[in-house]
Amino acid sequence: MFSKFTSPVRFPSAITLIALAALAGPWSLRAEDWPEWRGKGRGGVWRETGIVDTFPADGLKLKWRTPIGGGYAGPAVSNGLVFVTDFSETGPRRGIERALCLNEGTGKIVWTREWPVDYAGLDYAYGPRATPTVDGDRVYVLGMRGMLLCLNTRTGKVIWKKDYVKDYGIEVPVWGMVGAPLVDGNRLICLVGGEPDAKVVAFDKRTGKELWRAIRSDSEPGYNPPILIEAGGKRQVIIWHPKAVTSLDPGTGKVYWEHPFKIKSGLTIATPVFSRNRLLVSAFYNGSHLLKLHANRPAAELVWKGKSASEVSSDGLHSLIATPVMQGDYIYGIGSYGQFRCLDARTGERVWETQEVTREKARWAAGLIVRHEDRYFINNDRGELILAKLSPEGYQEISRTQLIKPTTRVGTRRELGLVNWSHPAYANRHLIIRNDEEIRRYSLAKE
Repeated sequence: MFSKFTSPVRFPSAITLIALAALAGPWSLRAEDWPEWRGKGRGGVWRETGIVDTFPADGLKLKWRTPIGGGYAGPAVSNGLVFVTDFSETGPRRGIERALCLNEGTGKIVWTREWPVDYAGLDYAYGPRATPTVDGDRVYVLGMRGMLLCLNTRTGKVIWKKDYVKDYGIEVPVWGMVGAPLVDGNRLICLVGGEPDAKVVAFDKRTGKELWRAIRSDSEPGYNPPILIEAGGKRQVIIWHPKAVTSLDPGTGKVYWEHPFKIKSGLTIATPVFSRNRLLVSAFYNGSHLLKLHANRPAAELVWKGKSASEVSSDGLHSLIATPVMQGDYIYGIGSYGQFRCLDARTGERVWETQEVTREKARWAAGLIVRHEDRYFINNDRGELILAKLSPEGYQEISRTQLIKPTTRVGTRRELGLVNWSHPAYANRHLIIRNDEEIRRYSLAKE
């Protein structure tokens, strides 16, 4: 079922790496990898130093480009390697899904691992959605139909695997399996959607043995990856599924608390945002809920919720693909028709709105937001990269440049006809971005 292509590659010794770090100077000590969805900790924060203040007039320096197949899955970066997944069609809605490992410095393929897939019954069937999760010498990849693989990062060898359809009897939701697995200690916590009571399953990350399962699968699983937070003196796994926001004990799967929130069409997509004991979730049709987490025990209460359940007449923030950000007492995010909005986190009231980020008022228009120091990098779905500052006073654009052409077809009218919905990786003073044809690495280092 699985096949592999491996090309020889040499990895430097530990002594060599230490020597190179010493020669490179202080910047090398402040570089960091991007090992999972939205970076380390899944918070969408890039902490490196030595990054450009504005973009060059002739664009960012392209370091390499490598052909790949279709897919939405963003890349992960760890220990000099880049991991991504793609899809190539062999027949109507049939084809090959593949995990790829590339050399971070050159873009050359180190190894691939592939498996056949049937996308019958699924929509936007252009390839895998979930960003790989890297943990030491293992990388966890998830296919659109629920094929979960634990692979050796150096060789691509299969260490263990699970098939959510065969092993847990799931009905794959219409837009496929998206929830990138979460590593916590010796556990791999996954959004599965299985029966009985296996919407979430924790596996032994080394062997694949099931450790616990949680939450009834009396609704589809949705599309939201698990996140890990600490509040009320407890570490909590947050699962936002189409019936509720649920907090679990990561060690046992026990439910700490649950906040009901019924989501139309199962569209739990934008990742929950946690800041200063506030937890925000935002949906395309149903708008936003902001919860306050108790300081002394694992519990939550609703602070406010949006008043509108309309994608068109939206009062606050109705996110779809774009995960919002919270900065102090303010929320910044992109709504159902590409409106970039600022809300007061204390009340949910709108402070300002602009269409500048997405350029057009179109259904599902999006931009992927990453915080860096006191500014934000935003990848809009036109293939542009924007550097901006955000405040209650307004949106301040610093710089904008074209990175990659949009290649994905969508069912809504667009000025460019196509979009790019893949979250890039920000790692080692570079940005790595993909579309359905290639993956590219650009330098963001200050010269």
